[in-house]
Amino acid sequence: MFATIYLPNFYLQSALRHQPKLRAQPVSLIDASEKKVTIIQLNDVAEKAGVRKGMAPSQALARCLRVVIKTRERAQENVIAEILLQHSFMLSPWVEATGPGLCTIQFTDDRDLIPKVSRVIEKLAKCGLTGQAGIAALSDASFFAAHLARPVLQIDNVNDFLAPLPIETLALSNATGLCSTNIR
Repeated sequence: MFATIYLPNFYLQSALRHQPKLRAQPVSLIDASEKKVTIIQLNDVAEKAGVRKGMAPSQALARCLRVVIKTRERAQENVIAEILLQHSFMLSPWVEATGPGLCTIQFTDDRDLIPKVSRVIEKLAKCGLTGQAGIAALSDASFFAAHLARPVLQIDNVNDFLAPLPIETLALSNATGLCSTNIR
């Protein structure tokens, strides 16, 4: 069995971790090191106000004057990635940092996985991080389950789970490079 722990909007969570008051406001994130600076992540409040990924910061401000535009915090991202990794190791010694805000965990003992994984999600919340997790017999399926979990979802029949998913959801694995994971 596998579990994937996923921190949605990882870069944005990293930038806002020590500013919890901003979470209730419209916030978007840019990567100032890019040649063309655009919004790369945003919270639900900003999205509801009309801000979208790929917009220039000036376009985001035109849609919502209250939007706070933050810059990626790479040092904080490294700290959060380490916190995620350490919490994942609480579950098993077989852990892979699969991508930004993603850890895949392999289990040899699959008893009581939902309560175990739920405790780790709760511990991450105490660190100011929002996480969700998927559990499945295949690592790729646990990845998809993590994206749909609220906060933990265990998949018992992978085929029944994957069959109704739209093709856009399945494209997530290519976007994150998940299909190249070493844990299988």
